[in-house]
Amino acid sequence: MPLGSRLTFVFLFLCSISNIDLASTASRKCEDSLATPLPYSSFTGSSVYATGYGAGYAKLNRRGGSGGWSPVDADRYQWLQVDLGSRKKVVAVATQGRYSSADWTRRYRLLYSDTGKNWRPFLQDGNIWTFEGNSDSEGVTRHELLRSIVARYVRFVPLQWSKEGRMGLRVEVYGCSYWSDVVSFDGQGVISYRFSSKTKKIKFLTDLISLKFRTSAGHGVLLHGEGQQGDYISLELQRARLDGLHIELSHTSESRLISYLLISITIGSLLDDDHWHSVLIQRYRRNVNFTLDQHTQPFRTNGEFDHLDLDYEISFGGLPASNKPSSGGRDNFVGCMEGIVYNGDNITSLIRRKKVDTSSFRNLTFSCSESRSFPVFFNSSSFLQLPGQGDSDTLSVSLSFRTWNPSGLLVYTALADEPSLYLLSAPHLVYGFSALVPRPTVIRTAERSNLNDGQWHTVHLNALENYAMLTIDGDEASTVRTAIPIQITTGGTYYFGGYFLRTNTPPLQRSFQGCMQMIHVDDQLADLRAVEQGLIGMFQNVSLDMCAIIDRCVPNQCEHGGRCSQTWDSFSCICNGTGYRGATCHTSVYQQSCEEVLHLGRAPGGHWVDPDGSGPLQALRVSCDLTGRGTGTHATLLRSVQFVYFTFSQRCGSSYKVYAVTSGADYCEQHIAYTCRMSRLLNSPDGEPYTWWVGRANEKHLYWGGSGPGIQKCACGIERNCTSAKHQCNCDADQRQWREDAGLLVYKDHLPVSQLVVGDTGRAGSEAKLTVGPLRCRGDRDFWNAASFISPASYLHFPSLKGETSADISFYFKTSSTYGVFLENLGTTDFIRIELKATSVISFSFDVGNGGVELTVRSPSRLDDGRWHRVEAERNLKEAVLSLDGRYRDARAAPAQGHIRLELFSQLYIGASGGQRGFLGCMRALRLNGVTLDLEERARVTPGVKPGCQGHCNHFGVHCRNGGVCVEQYDGYSCDCSHTAYDGRLCTNDVGGYFESGTLVRYDFPSEAGPPASGAAPRGPQGTALLGETNLTREELVFSFSTSNAPAILVYVSSKTQDYLAVVLRNNGTLQVRYSLGGLTEPYTIDLDHRNMANGQPHHVNVSREQRSADQLLLLPPSETGEIDPVLIDRYNTPGFVGCLSRVTLNGVAPLKAALRPGPAAALVTAHGILVPSNCGAQPLTISPLGAAHDPCREKLDHNSAVIGGIVAVVICLALGVLVFLVRHMFRHKGSYHTNEAKGAESADCADAAIIVNDPAFTETIEESKKEWFI
Repeated sequence: MPLGSRLTFVFLFLCSISNIDLASTASRKCEDSLATPLPYSSFTGSSVYATGYGAGYAKLNRRGGSGGWSPVDADRYQWLQVDLGSRKKVVAVATQGRYSSADWTRRYRLLYSDTGKNWRPFLQDGNIWTFEGNSDSEGVTRHELLRSIVARYVRFVPLQWSKEGRMGLRVEVYGCSYWSDVVSFDGQGVISYRFSSKTKKIKFLTDLISLKFRTSAGHGVLLHGEGQQGDYISLELQRARLDGLHIELSHTSESRLISYLLISITIGSLLDDDHWHSVLIQRYRRNVNFTLDQHTQPFRTNGEFDHLDLDYEISFGGLPASNKPSSGGRDNFVGCMEGIVYNGDNITSLIRRKKVDTSSFRNLTFSCSESRSFPVFFNSSSFLQLPGQGDSDTLSVSLSFRTWNPSGLLVYTALADEPSLYLLSAPHLVYGFSALVPRPTVIRTAERSNLNDGQWHTVHLNALENYAMLTIDGDEASTVRTAIPIQITTGGTYYFGGYFLRTNTPPLQRSFQGCMQMIHVDDQLADLRAVEQGLIGMFQNVSLDMCAIIDRCVPNQCEHGGRCSQTWDSFSCICNGTGYRGATCHTSVYQQSCEEVLHLGRAPGGHWVDPDGSGPLQALRVSCDLTGRGTGTHATLLRSVQFVYFTFSQRCGSSYKVYAVTSGADYCEQHIAYTCRMSRLLNSPDGEPYTWWVGRANEKHLYWGGSGPGIQKCACGIERNCTSAKHQCNCDADQRQWREDAGLLVYKDHLPVSQLVVGDTGRAGSEAKLTVGPLRCRGDRDFWNAASFISPASYLHFPSLKGETSADISFYFKTSSTYGVFLENLGTTDFIRIELKATSVISFSFDVGNGGVELTVRSPSRLDDGRWHRVEAERNLKEAVLSLDGRYRDARAAPAQGHIRLELFSQLYIGASGGQRGFLGCMRALRLNGVTLDLEERARVTPGVKPGCQGHCNHFGVHCRNGGVCVEQYDGYSCDCSHTAYDGRLCTNDVGGYFESGTLVRYDFPSEAGPPASGAAPRGPQGTALLGETNLTREELVFSFSTSNAPAILVYVSSKTQDYLAVVLRNNGTLQVRYSLGGLTEPYTIDLDHRNMANGQPHHVNVSREQRSADQLLLLPPSETGEIDPVLIDRYNTPGFVGCLSRVTLNGVAPLKAALRPGPAAALVTAHGILVPSNCGAQPLTISPLGAAHDPCREKLDHNSAVIGGIVAVVICLALGVLVFLVRHMFRHKGSYHTNEAKGAESADCADAAIIVNDPAFTETIEESKKEWFI
């Protein structure tokens, strides 16, 4: 193991141990009862029902007074508050009803504060959390907080209470003492921590920085440090976000050139809320964990450097004076910090002990001042009423607001003369509206963007006599002034956030949702504490002294780079351009492999695949070469240079993506070749290699193509046929002649080749040519990974599903059973289950703590049909989805509030679990969050389950094209193409050849049989005709061709007699089919005069004959002698056929394929001349020829056949009248011709021009032969 790896492991291991120890220590000690020991005066309430019901009696399990606290009013504005005396760490709370009564609290919220002002609600799962309380007066309900809080004041706010009685509470707060040094920053002072002389010369591989801050300002530098070598770290608040942790790891070379490698990370939102936020930065070499309020963002810095060298100092709260001229106007921090720690040094403690330079502070204090703001929190049914001056000709209203909603009512007031004035917000505009007669007046600001961005914005409306002014964010330059057609006379009452009292004139815009503060009426700051105490104004459904706005897009719950947008109570994800879909952009839109692409019926070529599905890796572009062919190499010529490093870019993506592809493939290969002249390769047998290659994981490899790992040889060394017996590579002989060492690299765990180092090229006359081919992989083990469950009690088990906030499950199944559990995973109360509930119903059920949810999908057909069906289930923060076979779907939206984390602890069971009836049948390609579970490996050691499945052809046999026969295999299926004119995996590859001048292919049918009779001979799989019938009553001839020469004979079928079948091109390039049947004087011909076929384009021909009389075409054994029609030779064989033929079959016999592919039929073939394999430029044929009922050519030829048949009948009748003794069987037939031609064929160039240089005439004469094919 490399040293760096050991260091990483040790560092992470020690950190993990430390964290575990600290966490366990804290959990043991932080369990004190904090409320019970407090005096009566530490408890206060919004009101008290009677003397014995005071807040001081609200201690858990105590019976003093009337046994607990109860307020006067029964509404949501009541609260019970506990003053803990000082800041404490709170880890749990407990509640109880009032002793021996019908008073208790069923649900409540928890608020906390350091000062008793500016309250903060406890948040969980992205919402203001509602705790479940009690259902009687004596039971104790305790809740462990998901995350601990630090506060002095804790407030319980009842939301629901006993229906039989009143609100009643006794409470306890659990936790422990908390102490931390606090430093207040006024925007002027900066803490400069200078390193000791011992640490100045140390370059740290690790850094640990932690602090907590609290501020109401949206901008300010939290920390900054830089070194003379260009090293740099900075953390800054911008727009109330930590809008960047900037880290530069730089290096100065001998020429003192600095290479900057900058990383910037943004995290957090709404950090100007005047509440405490914690920051933790952990760096080890170039790996960084950046944590804000327990949300961690890991990242890795760029470059080659591992040390952060800050030389002298690091500053907190701003930039040191020496850096300010170049700081670009960056603001210092205003607010409080505590717990500042840098690499083990407690900076705040050192400040208190005056060990740190604080000379820039005018007045250094160790306490945090109270917030001066008094925010108001509005929901959809809230309003706040405040008084103002009445009967005044001047109106002045100003406020600050923040919201996520695109629009809402900010202010409403009724004027003295009946008109009303509105002030509303919109995303790009804030405007006032006055309902005046005869028409309203609108006051608009200049267009501004993103007023609903969650930031604080100020608005100031002034109206004086007959004009008004509207100012946004204090920008006086953009203030809008407008005239008002009446004199302003104020009414004296102002409504903020909504207006619900006068329903006869409701505002057009919906009420405001968000926060307001600094509300001024008539230039006077509103006393909202007096409003809270009921001294002035009124309010409804408003939370005072609290801003509970939540940024639902931080952290971003949209996966894979999806863009998050939000309103007040929800978020949505925009997945455009990500390659993923769904409510949270969780599910990939692409298949995971070419195997899946294939089984969707997609055409070969470039496709996007996502090898890990919903995992973190993005999709990559690959070429799915479903035909088994494919070309392309990368070649570079080297001459007289020293060591040369070649880096091959992974056009398909990162090494992680390539690993995901190769790991699931059955086989991978990459061709590599080294052509050399006086350039040694591996320096075999025992020398240090001159050339090596680097593969996956940057590992160096010393073997070459055709060899294997650990063997310093080339292919010739393995085969023992190298140029020199003394060496293991041809190039190692160091000869002046050009030599080559080439072969395939097939050890897929080393592939692909990412870098090549060539060393022996520096000598005079030394030359080398390096060729690296593309990475090719085939097969998908994951797609066919299957198991058979043969007992209803059998199951497989795997580690628990990891998917707290989002998870997806997909698999294929086939069964003959009517019900059974596919999989199940359990938690304490949470669970997830997928099952077959009935013959046509799939169920997906789960519980995340809000109660069980079940989705069902019903198929219109039975699912116990023994065919493969696909199930996909997904659950995320927004919804749950279940789909069957990609067509039937059920979806359920997640509740707006409630638990969102799926917490499971048991193993994941596939099949029977907990006494339930398990699934019976086959399951394959089981994927959880894009990761395939190895069912076969687990099935091999599990009773009642067998690896693999059978019966794939029932479902996938349709993929075998062009008459190919599906053959069952253990882990899939294959296509038998032996009885077709095609080959390839799916029988889609054309088998054809280019015929040069003088080329002829002859196929002799076996002596015991002629070509199979279409429709008469015994038939093989899928209806393939077998040999064994010599008398044909029907035949079908199919082939494709392309040529630019005419005339020519394309196909000729002969026999002993004069019976034959021929397809020829006439002099004008038109096609003619010739039959000589039953001894006719002249052969029967079918002419296709509608187009020139000798145009170099591919054409497909289908000729079929069906019986109409008792006459038969006799194809006798080849031992007998037949004759060739001399007319064909004279008319059509000069200059002869030059071009391509492919797809040649006669009733299931493929003679041209037999000539070009090895096999038993090759012995029946004789070839003369040069035959070059080619597909004639045709595309794979995957459709059947047109049927007789739909073939327009057949209809025309049927008509011609009828006319010709009538003439022949008249002639025969006359002949019978004269020659009674001549009795012959007359032959009548019908035939068909069908052609598929590319558009523009008449004007196109020859498709074979790029292959063939010459076009010699075909001069060889067709010889007389026995029964045979001539092509």
